[in-house]
Amino acid sequence: MSDLVVLNIGSLVTNDPSRDGLLGVVENAAVAIVDGSVSWVGREEDLPGEFSDLRRLDAGGAAVLPGFVDPHTHLVFAGDRSDEFARRLRGRSYEEILAAGGGILSTVAATRAASEEELFDEAAGRAWRMLAGGTTTVEVKSGYGLDVDTEAKMLRVAGRLDELLPIDVVPTFLGAHVFPLEYRADRDAYIDLVTGPMLDACAPLSTFCDVFCDDAAFTADESRRILEAARRHGLALRVHADQLGRVGAAALAADLRAASADHLDHATDADLAAMRDAGTVAVLLPAVSFSMRLPYPDGRRVWDSGVTVALATDCNPGTAYVESMPFVVALASLNMGLTPEEALWAATAGAAASLGLEDRGRIVPGSLGDLVVLDAPTYLHIPYRPDGGLVAAVVKRGVIV
Repeated sequence: MSDLVVLNIGSLVTNDPSRDGLLGVVENAAVAIVDGSVSWVGREEDLPGEFSDLRRLDAGGAAVLPGFVDPHTHLVFAGDRSDEFARRLRGRSYEEILAAGGGILSTVAATRAASEEELFDEAAGRAWRMLAGGTTTVEVKSGYGLDVDTEAKMLRVAGRLDELLPIDVVPTFLGAHVFPLEYRADRDAYIDLVTGPMLDACAPLSTFCDVFCDDAAFTADESRRILEAARRHGLALRVHADQLGRVGAAALAADLRAASADHLDHATDADLAAMRDAGTVAVLLPAVSFSMRLPYPDGRRVWDSGVTVALATDCNPGTAYVESMPFVVALASLNMGLTPEEALWAATAGAAASLGLEDRGRIVPGSLGDLVVLDAPTYLHIPYRPDGGLVAAVVKRGVIV
């Protein structure tokens, strides 16, 4: 059943712009969900009698938030790169490991060799853990196949996750992740493959197309060619932008009015202004800086530029094997200059905006009934207690999962 009333909420984060403050907090609140969507929000004492017969969830005076939206993950993959992680700890750079055939390319080899069932089983485990941590919507990229068959296989797995698990999955085609070994001597031939047979096979399985536009990956001109082809196939656009160096990726994302530009470690003020004017969301990934021991992007500067800010885990086998959005909120608050309120908004409403999903990331009438009940009296406990374990219950479309 998808009808539910949540009662005894000590502090409710609504992200409702019509209420006071960035988070639109309502104290001593209740939420009514009918047919999987929020029907009523307010103080419990004002709850209409028409909702009195709904199934009840007692929040026990705890805080309740919108379900987290994770807008940048590489959830489907095979293999283990813990040895690479150890090499980085001993001083090897990401670029050195990639040039030697490691990094993304080692995951490509393992993912090509894995069956679709093996990929599904591994990805489902990650998705369930994300759901248990409060993530109710997750974007999932391909990009560890770099050939037509494996890219399509990954996207079919993403589709099965969406169909079979109580978490919404947004699939993204990332055939332009890096150049596979067999095409390193002929970059144009690989781009022809991506914009031709690969898009033909993968566009029907995808909502977005992404490109890794950066040093050691695709140039801005190459990325433009791929993204424009993806748009002709009906896909919305995302860009891995200026993570390792400034190559014009954020500016490209703004010029193409992409839905998001992600990473942005080396984006300039002019890049951010262009993204703001284009409506391109800045997706920041603090877990990458944490895992790779790199300087954090200046989240304060990004927020103050006026661009819409989102947060994501970048869950992947190499540079950020992190599944927890609450941990990402804590990192953004502790190390990126965002306030706890800004970080939580970016992990819910901002993240939903980056995916073009207006029906989630908020708890307002008409939004999906996606809620997180904390084992804490206030959302401030998320950065205050970054070791996790704060999610007491998760509601997806009115169902306690």
